[in-house]
Formats: sequence, C-alpha cells, structure tokens
Amino acid sequence: MREGQRRILVVEDELTIAESIAARLRAEGFEVELAHDGPSAVAKAEQVVPDLIVLDLMLPGFDGLEVCRQVQAHRPVPVLMLTARDDETDLLVGLAVGADDYMTKPFSIRELAARVHALLRRVQRNQRPGSTIVLGDLEIDPVERRVQRAGEPAHLTPTEFELLAHLAGRPRAVVPRERLLSEIWGWTDQAATRTVDSHIKALRRKLGADLIRTVHGVGYALEVPK
Repeated sequence: MREGQRRILVVEDELTIAESIAARLRAEGFEVELAHDGPSAVAKAEQVVPDLIVLDLMLPGFDGLEVCRQVQAHRPVPVLMLTARDDETDLLVGLAVGADDYMTKPFSIRELAARVHALLRRVQRNQRPGSTIVLGDLEIDPVERRVQRAGEPAHLTPTEFELLAHLAGRPRAVVPRERLLSEIWGWTDQAATRTVDSHIKALRRKLGADLIRTVHGVGYALEVPK
C-alpha cells in the first residue's frame, strides 16, 4: 500500500460483482480488500482497518446490517450499503445502524466509484480542526470527533457526526432537508430526503428526542439543550 493510499473493503457474496467493483476502485487508485460473507467481513474490517466499506445487504453467515452494527461498535467507518431491493424499510434500517449512503442494484460501477470518492471527501472535510461546540449540556469536539450530552458520551457514525455539527453551527435555525442533503451528502436528488430523516432519527435515539426539532414540510433545527 502506497503512502496516503486509501483502503476500501468490498463485502459482496456475488463474486462477479465483487471483482467488478474491486477492479474499478483499484483503477481509481484505491487499495481494495474483499470479503464474501458476514463473519469474514467483520474479521477483515478489524484486520485491515479500512477507510471505507462497500457493504452488500444480503450476505451468507449474517447480513450487512449485523456487519454494520459490529464494525461501527468498534470504530466509526464510512459505509456505502448495497441492496438488491428498493425497499424503504431495508434502506432506513441500514442507515439507522450506521450506513452513510446506499445504492440499489443494479447500479453503475462508475457511479459507485463517484459515491466512494464523495463519501471520503465528506469525512476528510469534517476532520479539519475546529473549536469545541458547547450548547447547554451538549458538547461536540471536532478535533477528537467526540460527542457527549450531560457528560454521557454518544457513539456517532461519521455522517451522524457531520450532520449534528452542521446543525449545531446554526442552533435554532431551521435548515431545509434539501440543503442538508446537498451540503452533507453532496446530493441534488430531493427524492432522497428520507436519508436525512433516517439520520435525524438516529441522532434523536442516541442524544435525546428533544434535541432536534422537526419543522414539518421544511426541515430541522437543533434546539439548545439546558
């Protein structure tokens, strides 16, 4: 692995698809590791410490949701989830357990590579040093990427952290879903606003239902906690 080269773990049980993804990502300059079932994916993630995981939802052993849960419990890592079904429940559950983005099969390998680049850029952008944000009992440390509320730490995925920090940068201001989708995910497809909704639900679950206010038909605002 060359210095500065990013490592991608591709978890896909269909070998033809896995090799096609790997070939394209290697051509894009990434180092690529492969796993073909749930248990080996978790073991490989611990062994190689990837910068991003391309993760199929349906896997032998146990599924991509369980892979995501186990991997994220040890270390926040960006996850691009692949699903064979355009089923909203599957997608929302995947986002809720820590996936940052998703694609539905069949998909363009070229678009997948573009999504990988975009996701890594988002994570890198949010790793730039900044001042700790303190709003009531909520504390966000962008340098160490730590969040706590009332002294209790919260484990957030990379995208959850970025979304929270984005809302905290303009407390009480209502931010439209479309703007969040554009500024956090880099998407312009307004039909994908359910992605934003799913991450908001995850933040409420981890930090309290009172933290983020919904403005129906518009977007979300972070309330300053006491």
